[in-house]
Order: sequence, then structure tokens, then C-alpha cells
Amino acid sequence: MKHLKTALEAAVVVALTLMAPAVAAPTPPETGPNVILILADDLGYGDLGAQDVQTPNIDKLARDGVRMTNFYSNHPTCAPSRAALMTGRYQHRFGFENNPGTTQRADPDFGLPKDSQSLPERLKARGYATGMFGKWHLGFTQTNLPTARGFDTFYGFLDGAMAYTPQGASGARSLMRGTEPAPMPAHTTEAFSNEAVNYIDANKDRPFFIYASYNAVHAPLQATAPYLARFASVSDPKRRTYLAMLAALDDGVGKIVEAVERNGLANNTLIVFTSDNGGPTWQTTSSNAPLNGVKALTLEGGVRVPAIFRWTGQIPGGRTVSSVAMGFDVTATALSVAGVPTGSDLDGVNLMPFLKGSRAGDAHSQLFWRMGPQGAMRQGPWKLVKVEDADYLFNLTTDIGERHDLAATDPQRLKTMQAAWQAWANTMSPARWGGLSRAGTAQAGELKTLVDRYVKGLPVDPKSLLYGGGPE
Repeated sequence: MKHLKTALEAAVVVALTLMAPAVAAPTPPETGPNVILILADDLGYGDLGAQDVQTPNIDKLARDGVRMTNFYSNHPTCAPSRAALMTGRYQHRFGFENNPGTTQRADPDFGLPKDSQSLPERLKARGYATGMFGKWHLGFTQTNLPTARGFDTFYGFLDGAMAYTPQGASGARSLMRGTEPAPMPAHTTEAFSNEAVNYIDANKDRPFFIYASYNAVHAPLQATAPYLARFASVSDPKRRTYLAMLAALDDGVGKIVEAVERNGLANNTLIVFTSDNGGPTWQTTSSNAPLNGVKALTLEGGVRVPAIFRWTGQIPGGRTVSSVAMGFDVTATALSVAGVPTGSDLDGVNLMPFLKGSRAGDAHSQLFWRMGPQGAMRQGPWKLVKVEDADYLFNLTTDIGERHDLAATDPQRLKTMQAAWQAWANTMSPARWGGLSRAGTAQAGELKTLVDRYVKGLPVDPKSLLYGGGPE
């Protein structure tokens, strides 16, 4: 009887337990470092802290952090490289191979596909506040606005370029706040900087992601009088304006960093500074030195870009890292430090071991580019450049300026890299819309002639350039 009583009591306890309301398991706390991605537009590889360029704030960011000297954008023009940054994948996987043209000319299909989750969407699901300030260039329809792709807050513009001031001679003159039109500010660069600072102040007590996507230093060349006055001694008006635009960008970076430090967030904030592609030297006077080529070409000057990473207390500062890396690695790194689970859906890799110095070598054994009739591949020190029916081979260790084509002297290496590039290309999707920049629609032979002149060091007439810049 004693055993029966004990069994009945136990059964009652079990029954009462099953009848009790279920208690939800505790959710993971909203933790993780803040992430700030500062993206310059058309900034040349040689534009920081050199010659008459004055970028003290960006230079300080580099001294306090790590500068990567072999860092690449995913594409030699704006929108495709940004698509890779926002997804952590080769943009070719979803057919985002070309710039779209202006809002009026863009293909209706232009934008990030819904089945490709964006960086802000992933961070938002983790509990991050997400704010974007500046240039989007990743979709014009309601389903592809920044606020539909993971950003809680958006202040900026959707197209590839716009005016910097209300008096600007060219470019659109209205912004958006969220999904509604917003009036033109006195100076877009300063406005985007101020919005980012306000967002830091408002979200200092929770993890946040900020995408400060400047249109500086993209054309049109426009600057305000106070910035122009800093460069009164520069006689060339084009160069003077460009330097003024770059100074405004540098001041903006300084404001953002100061807001992080003023709020005591330096030890809990990863700051990344880079550019979407190389500089269009003929158009803005930007410098890609010591590299060869310009924006819209797969030569180094079109795709190798400045890259700085700072996380006080986590990344030992004052160093340069030569590991070969790419834009989509920023995405993978941000997700990793935020504790967001990722799998094989990303092409990018977490750069923290390389930035901390615990891992040497390259982040990728191979990197690839494709833009219509152009292509490229980096493998260790070797660079394959494909232009129409011609292929070039360079050793970047001894020839960073890509002046000595070794295709004829090392045919076996050329053949191996050609096969590797083709194998990669075969796994990518075809372009979902045509190339609307002139470099993507050149007449047969024109593009090869242009690249030949760059490789041989011959003068290039700006009027003959196949990519004129324009709104993209």
C-alpha cells in the first residue's frame, strides 16, 4: 500500500506539472558590438594622406586600427559592389552584374532579390537597431527600399548620384526620410554625417548597425564655400573642388568617431572604412596611385580600394595587413562579431583572425570579378585580367602597376587561371539587366584598345574613355 500511495502521489505531481502553463525559454540577450560601415564613393586608392590630400581623421582611424593593403571591392562600379557588401555574396550569384542606369532607365527587375538576406536584415533579427544614411543604389521600387530591406531608419537617396548642395548645377535635389520625400539640405555630406551622429547618440544603450554610405567623392564636383576656402592655394578649380569634397568626407568620419568615443563606445564598436570601387581619375582628379587603371576597369585601379578596421581593445592598432580580402568579407565579419549564425550561403569570411594577427596568409586563395566583356582573377600574387578576347597576366608582387604582361612567358599559369576563372563563372547567374555604363556596352575592340594603352603606359585621352562616369 505504501508503494501504491507513493506512485499515486508521483502521478499527481506529473499531472499537475503537465497542466501548468508553459514557461518560454529565455531569449538570448541583445548583445554584440556596434558595427559602423563607412563607405566612400569612387575614392581612389591613393587619395588618403598623400600629396596635397588632407584627411587627418581617416588617417587617425588607420593609425588607431588596421589598414588592409590588398583589399578589393567586388566590382569596378558602384551598385554591384554595394550588392555584395549588403549580402556577403558574389553579386553574380543573383545576376547583379551591372549598374542599373538612372531611376527612369532602370530595369524593373533591378534590386536585391528577396531570397538573398541582407546584412541589416540579419542584424535586425539579432536585436540591432539599423540605420542608413546616404546613397542606396540597390533598388527603386517599394519592395527594395532600404526600409524594406532591414533598415529601421533611412535618410538619403536611391539613385547613383545627386547634387551636394541646393545650388548644385547637376544632380537630383531631393532626399528621402524613410519612404517620404525630404528637402535638400545645405550640404549632403554634412547632413549624412550629422544624421549618423544623432543615431549613435539615440541608440548608445543598445547594439546598433550604421551604414554611412556617402556619395562623396562621386561626381558632380560640388563643395561649399567654407570647404573651398581651405584649398584657396590650389589653382586648378577641378582639383580644388575635389579636395574640398574629400575634406568634408574626412570631417564626417571624424564626427562619427568622436560620437563613438564621447558615448564611451570605442571598446564595443567595430568601425570599417572603405570605398565601393576605384577612382575615375579623368572625371574627378582622384588618384589610384600606384595602381594602374580607373573605375569601371578590372585593372587594379578599378577594384583595389582603401580599407581600415578599428575596434579598440579587440584589434591591435597601428598596423598594416597584406592579406588578400574583399568587400563581402566586411559582411561576414560584422555577422560573426554580432553572433549571427551563418553558413555556406556567404562567400565572405570573417576577417577578425587576420585583423588581430592570430592568422597569417590570405583570406581567400582566389578572388573573381566579371563585368560583361571584362573579367579578372587574383590568386596569390598573380592577377588574370580578361578584356574581350584578350587575357593578360601580371605578378602584383613585382608589378603592382600592371605594366608587364606575362601571358606569353608563363602560358601554363595563364591556362590554369583561365580554367579556374571559367569554372567560377559557370557557377554564377547571367546578368539580370544590361550594362548601361559605356564600359559595359563598348564596341568590339574599343575596350581592349583602352586597356592596352593603360598597360603600356600610353596617354589616355579623357574624351576617348569608354566610361564617362555620369550618374553611376
